[in-house]
Amino acid sequence: MQSRFLLAQLLDDNAWAKALDEGFDLPDLDCPPIDHLRGCLIEGMKREKAEVEAIVADPRPADFDNTIVALSKSGAMLGRATEVMYNLFSAETNEALDALTSEMSPLLTAHDNEIMLNKQLFDRVNSVYEAEMAAREEGNSSLTPEQAMLLQKTYAAFRRSGALLDEEGKEVFRALTTEISEQSLLFSQHLLADTHAFYLHLHNEEELAGLPALQREAAKEAAHERGLDGWVITLEAPSYQPFMTYADNRRLRRSLYMAYMTRCTPAFADALQSMKEGGEEAYDYAANDNLEIVRRIVNCRQRLARLLGYSTYADYALERRMAETKENVNDFLQSLLAAYLPAARHDVERVNAKAKALEGDNFEVQAWDFAYYAQKLREELYQFDPDKLRPYFPLPAVKKGVFGLATKLYGLTFEPAADIPAYHDDVETYRVFDEEHRFLAVLYMDFFPRKTKKGGAWMTSYRDEHADVAPTHPVTPENSFRPVVSVTTNFTKPTGNKPPLLSFGEVETLLHEFGHALHGIFAMTHYAALSGTSVFWDFVELPSQFMEAYALEPDFLSTFAFHYETGEPLPSAYVEALRAASRFNVGYLCVRQLSFGYLDMALHTRTSPLEGDVVACEQAAMQPCAVLPAVPATCMTAGFSHIMAGGYAAGYYSYKWADILAADTFDYFAENGLFNRAVAQLFRTHILSQGGTVHPAALYLRFRGRKPGIDALLKRDGISKPGLGL
Repeated sequence: MQSRFLLAQLLDDNAWAKALDEGFDLPDLDCPPIDHLRGCLIEGMKREKAEVEAIVADPRPADFDNTIVALSKSGAMLGRATEVMYNLFSAETNEALDALTSEMSPLLTAHDNEIMLNKQLFDRVNSVYEAEMAAREEGNSSLTPEQAMLLQKTYAAFRRSGALLDEEGKEVFRALTTEISEQSLLFSQHLLADTHAFYLHLHNEEELAGLPALQREAAKEAAHERGLDGWVITLEAPSYQPFMTYADNRRLRRSLYMAYMTRCTPAFADALQSMKEGGEEAYDYAANDNLEIVRRIVNCRQRLARLLGYSTYADYALERRMAETKENVNDFLQSLLAAYLPAARHDVERVNAKAKALEGDNFEVQAWDFAYYAQKLREELYQFDPDKLRPYFPLPAVKKGVFGLATKLYGLTFEPAADIPAYHDDVETYRVFDEEHRFLAVLYMDFFPRKTKKGGAWMTSYRDEHADVAPTHPVTPENSFRPVVSVTTNFTKPTGNKPPLLSFGEVETLLHEFGHALHGIFAMTHYAALSGTSVFWDFVELPSQFMEAYALEPDFLSTFAFHYETGEPLPSAYVEALRAASRFNVGYLCVRQLSFGYLDMALHTRTSPLEGDVVACEQAAMQPCAVLPAVPATCMTAGFSHIMAGGYAAGYYSYKWADILAADTFDYFAENGLFNRAVAQLFRTHILSQGGTVHPAALYLRFRGRKPGIDALLKRDGISKPGLGL
């Protein structure tokens, strides 16, 4: 199956479209998929090199079409091949793919550098850019806004990739970007290895006390998968989070927490030794130490920024963000901290009081206790245990509800497409159509954890939408190459004869990632480089966090939340309790997220190399947000893949930035009707379909009719602090 999937991905656009129409009825490859993928990557680099050489050798004066458009269309085969490699590396890897990714990553970086540091190519790009700037000054630009954005983005990409450097500087740039690429890849590989290396093997059912029946069944299934008796608790989210929330055994909670928070550090050895039966003696934990990798990545980024003329890496990264400057980000984080820290401290005080009431006045809540006693307090305050919602959230019904929401808002339909092959038997495939039954996208849904898949949840694409039509001609579903997008999660797996039953948090996660998917599905742009989620990082979370807000709405829940055995609808008392509990610990949760933003900015606003203790640096950076006792030896940075390997460097603040946009957007819907098709059409027209063709501030102004304000977020969270904004 994988070989057919890979072949389909690597065809040219016309053959791809034909394959979609014919249901991917393609022969299997004669050669192994990994060897074929390697060949496609090598051939793709060769083709793109030839395409670039043809642009440089063009005897005609450089113009938008023969230089900018030609460059944007180059490397199509290589683009699809790299998307397949990196996407499968995250979702369905193996030793051969790991080795291929390690082999090809530095070659791809070097290939990209050769293009972006090609002086003759940049001279042509620069010629077009300067001509456009002169035309604008004279008021006679001939470019459409989308063309102008592509030109600006292309020119900026060259400048930010070292095109203005001298030859010595370019060599340094090549070395730095290669090392960043290699170290980021190693970071991810180490984190995946350590996550799967540790597990608690429990033989005594008493050690599961407090854990809900569904989680006990999942733990027994996890043991069975390993050929073990008893129960197994892992560091994967569907296993880790419920255990930390419900398990009565404090010693085991601490063991699990310490393992999770020491991954990819020397202290992980202690966690392995704490495993039942002595752990895995053959596991070389030292080989996965990420602390030195963190230092290398941070210092290489710093040197790269200075090489390009920026004071810090944050200055370099934020040039292409809504926030624009590190001062704006720091002010933003500090303003939110001032608003939410009193609430966070109050939240912790309440949880501590609950713990003391249960355990005695001398008891002090530690990091591995907080989720457990917070849940006890939540049950007391709201007479409500969110785990009791699981029977009302079977995955097939939740999926139907999420699809139904897209139908209500936008008129979409989702048709199963078993004829389109996927990369794993667990992956579901759909064709997406609009209300006129015009084909919009292929959608992959990959729900469950496995050893070959990294943790977390994400949306990605295997092909971005684009249209090969005149720039003044509107893009439609009929005249554009439609996208292939994927939603990937790590939800609780089904056990026995039960369907997979989601937690409420997992329902929110599905809505979140589906919001990203809609951003890709609705794309209607001429150029792939501006399509879908190709927007500023502090804008990209708007569609996802907006969709997430529907999880608390009774009118949405009533469309799908029925008990999987009895058919009983989710009781209104549960819904009311769920909505009331939505503000529970909101201060603590916000400040916790802000602490990650503080850490990110501390690492990327440095003006001196990071040479000392990474753990100490982390603790100092996060100290303003500290509301729980620090735990020695733990280190989040060593597993902080968002900023070390996931594109959020100097950008983790984006989640809260976008939260303001999302709350303001949802408030607009609430004022006009949660399923108001007219407002949804505005959102689709001005946000979801536009990608990065227009500055996001302008897009939001077109949609909302005004700039975003923070009032909706404060109202949602019950926080009283005027004077904040973007």
